[in-house]
Amino acid sequence: MTTPVNPVLREMRWWDIDPVLELEKDLFPEDAWSRGMFWSELAHSRGPEATRRYVVAEEGERIVGYAGLASAGELADIQTIAVARDHWGTGLGSVLLTELLRAATAFECAEVMLECRIDNIRAQKLYERFGFEAIGFRRGYYQPGNVDALVMRLTTASDSGSAAVSTSERGTEING
Repeated sequence: MTTPVNPVLREMRWWDIDPVLELEKDLFPEDAWSRGMFWSELAHSRGPEATRRYVVAEEGERIVGYAGLASAGELADIQTIAVARDHWGTGLGSVLLTELLRAATAFECAEVMLECRIDNIRAQKLYERFGFEAIGFRRGYYQPGNVDALVMRLTTASDSGSAAVSTSERGTEING
């Protein structure tokens, strides 16, 4: 395990799209998001009617991770979490996930859903540590590789009234 990082998290803005796309293409070569997909998501991330929260993690001038969440009513969906390969195992994935769960709480979401590649065991373990449970599959979800997705859900703890889960564990991050 490498040394834990203390990334600077901030809101993703339009000028971050190019460096985020570079990271996206490195991590997800078969099914990378397009520039238009990021523009569309960011268009819904500001103002009083915002339904999205996208953040980047910076180390110096370099973006080393990013994450995004969409909300609709009481349901939030984790759209993406990515961490640069040289930052795997540092806890940055946990930091990004924690920020998305804070956003879900701010959006007053009772449930948080996500899809995770069935072959991404590291990501699944991260989500399980945060309390996500597997609830099903989506066959052939990741294209063009025709890889199945594991659908996972985190339900708000009835006594806390928030989807944010605190954890002192750090380590495994998601890259797919």
